[in-house]
Parts: sequence; structure tokens; C-alpha cells
Amino acid sequence: MGKSLRVAYGEALVELGKKNENIVVLDADLANATMTCNFRDAYPDRFFDFGIAEGNMVCAAAGMAHSGLTPFVSTFALFGAGRAYEEIRNSVAYVHANVKFAFSHSGLSVGEDGGSHQSFEDIALMRELPGMTILVPCDPLETEKAVMAAAQIDGPVYIRVARPVCEDITTADTPFVPGKANVMKEGNDVCIMTMGLMVPIAMKAAAMLEAEGISAAVLNHHTVKPIDEACILEMNQRVKGIVTVEEHSIIGGLGSAVAEVLAGKAGAKFSRIGIEDRFGQSGTPDALFAEYGLTAEHIVEECKKLM
Repeated sequence: MGKSLRVAYGEALVELGKKNENIVVLDADLANATMTCNFRDAYPDRFFDFGIAEGNMVCAAAGMAHSGLTPFVSTFALFGAGRAYEEIRNSVAYVHANVKFAFSHSGLSVGEDGGSHQSFEDIALMRELPGMTILVPCDPLETEKAVMAAAQIDGPVYIRVARPVCEDITTADTPFVPGKANVMKEGNDVCIMTMGLMVPIAMKAAAMLEAEGISAAVLNHHTVKPIDEACILEMNQRVKGIVTVEEHSIIGGLGSAVAEVLAGKAGAKFSRIGIEDRFGQSGTPDALFAEYGLTAEHIVEECKKLM
């Protein structure tokens, strides 16, 4: 049985709390949705609910970090990356405070909550902050690894957490090295570079391409910042086309990060799939993914265009 990435996040926090008594968790009246309620129940003296006061929560986390604690700050991606942006910038990133942000309910997959709650810009906002590491796990196992890795990184980290239930496509032995992309599938004609919930969809697209005689590689960029430049450049010389796929705006997200690496370099043709300068809307995740082109069929079509 699969589980939601937010459930995996809540469980990982409890395990991390067992190993490290300096771990504290802060939430903004959403503990039962972000699943930090697991940590609250296990370690009530190390859990702090700030109510709907995200900016205050981030500033308090910065103070805790300066006191030697390692705070994990959680809320919905829209409220954390958006409403508390100035506090994240000035109170945390500007002074390189050791605060970890894990914002849930990101992207289109929030579904029926609609455009007011679907955050397509969170990675762009976090990516432009100097010193910010960005982790986007693709399944429950990778979410647990992201939490453990974040605790070991010196400085601010953003973990993008999603709402839907999903199956593990990685294993306990799959490497998780921040800054190092994982090759999920080898291929020599096209390379699909992706992250998060789009990884299994990209794998499906690659299988469809193989059935048509097109050799497709799949890269899981679980770390969007620092991006794995060496792997991107190697693929740029090997394949004829590179397609980035993300459940995020194509402005400022994974596609932008890869484009910045490839700028001025000869090699593969390049295309981006993602949210194209639009807000979200209400609907089931599957219907929304189809509406916004985040399907295996659309990925196949785009790869074949480049070929």
C-alpha cells in the first residue's frame, strides 16, 4: 500500500526526533494536514503551534536555530513560501540560519482546493534565495531520506511535500545524495528530466517511447538546488533531446534551472513541460494533470517532436 508524502514526512520527523533531541517542529495551525501532529504527539515539549501567523513562526524558528536547535517549519506551500517569504529571506536565508522548511500541499495535486491553494511558484521563490537547498522527493521512501538529509545540511533547506497517496518507486538502497540526480532509467535518444510526483509519470512515458523504438533516459532531480550540472551536461552530449517535466511553473522551476545550465552550450534540443503562466483551478488531480499537460502521453508527444 502506498502512502502520502505528507504522511511519510510526519513519520520521518518522529524518527529524526528519536535520534536528535535538538529537533523541534513548528506549524501554523495545520498539524493534522501537514502530519506534524505525529511529532506533536510524540514530543509535545518540542512542538510549537503558532496559529495562522506564518511570519512570526519563521522568525521564531530563526531564533531557535541561533540557540542551537534545528527547527523544521511546516505549513501549506502557498502560505509558507508566499505569505512568509520576507521573513524566510531576511530572518533565515540572509543570515544562513539552520532552519528547515517542509511545505505540504504543493502543486496541482492539491486538487479540489483550487487555484487559491495550488502553489506553482514555491520552488521559484525558494530557488532564488542564496544558500537555500531545495529537495523534491518523488515517493514516501525518498521523503524520509530528504528529511534525514536536510537535518545534516548546514543552513536553510526547503523540502517540497505533496498531498496525494503514491507508491514507492525507489528502494531503501536507492542513493539520496543532495545535489546528485538519480538515473532512474538509461537511454540514448531523449532524456526526461523530472522531479517529485512527475517521476513515475515520466517512467511511464519512457516505457511508451521504448515501445516505439525510442530510447529514453529518465533523471530524477530530487535536488533542484544545487542542480546536478555535471549530469545535465553529460546528457546534453549523449542524447538528441532533453525534456524537463514538473508540477510547477516552467518559470523559475526545474525547467529554468536546467535551461540555465544548458544556456550557450551546443548539444541536445530542449523543451519544458510544466504549468505555463497560469493559475490553478478546482478539479481532481488526474483531471487537472490532463488539463495542464502533465501526462505520459504529452511527454511522449513532446519527446517525439524533438526527435
